[in-house]
Amino acid sequence: QVQLVESGGGLVQAGGSLRLSCAASGSIFSINDMGWYRQAPGKQRELVASITDGGRTNYAGSVKGRFTISRDYAKNTVYLLMNSLKPEDTAVYYCNAVVRDTPRLSLRNYWGQGTQVTVSS
Repeated sequence: QVQLVESGGGLVQAGGSLRLSCAASGSIFSINDMGWYRQAPGKQRELVASITDGGRTNYAGSVKGRFTISRDYAKNTVYLLMNSLKPEDTAVYYCNAVVRDTPRLSLRNYWGQGTQVTVSS
């Protein structure tokens, strides 16, 4: 079993910054992609940013230039630095990881429990 534990959410004023962290632990052989998704009330979950095991990044158009995803491969941790936050960034943010777990070396998709980010105007 693999666990993803997120931290760093909270309440911030518009224009402020937050840094989210997500640490993966458990029966991990290797991790492929890691990423962040978000879901606002009444909306579908959407991709915010992702990073491959090779370090290639991908961002939603709405956050490009404001958010930065990074990864500590030794710690199995992914980060999301969010700058210039806007009220429309308010959502529950979920960590995602595509993990090859042990002992069967199966490739599976895992999710964190979610962390609330609220941006006040």
